[in-house]
Amino acid sequence: MDLLKQRILEVGVVASDQVLKLDAILNHQVDPVLIMEMGKEFARLFRETRPDKVLTVESSGIPIAYTTALQLGVPMVFARRKKTLTMDQDTYSERVPSFTKGIVTDIMVSSHLLPKGERILIIDDFIANGDAARGLIKIVEKAEAELVGVGIVVEKSFQNGGKSIRERGIRVESLARIASLANGQITFD
Repeated sequence: MDLLKQRILEVGVVASDQVLKLDAILNHQVDPVLIMEMGKEFARLFRETRPDKVLTVESSGIPIAYTTALQLGVPMVFARRKKTLTMDQDTYSERVPSFTKGIVTDIMVSSHLLPKGERILIIDDFIANGDAARGLIKIVEKAEAELVGVGIVVEKSFQNGGKSIRERGIRVESLARIASLANGQITFD
């Protein structure tokens, strides 16, 4: 997606050869026009899979998942990182390490929000090692729902996350694939 790549080059900050900061458009501040265009693109890419719901993890995945769900005309569900007082006791949960935060958290979804047999599209902002995506995939499997694909805004293709999920036969579509962050330069595949 050319618009996304252009914005990454304009505002992306290479923090190291492994970390790209996109907090000006994606992770802290949201560019609504860009987010809407990304949602339209994911809807175009996955419309034929006929998802019943879009699933993401809080918090950075929510705007993209929301606009994708809006374009597809389906609900969006997000996995929470903390259990709330109002959350159902019956949940699907997974322990997920965070590459950028350097911590392990539990992600959870109330079981009634992912009925057996529903067609689920996962949308998230980044994929590095693939831990968050694998956690969401495991939740979909526990729910006995059907995973129709995984949409990722930015894939760091020099890390193994996207590749490891594709090797399981799961469709992964990334809007921008970064081949390298070496020497402070952003290089796309």
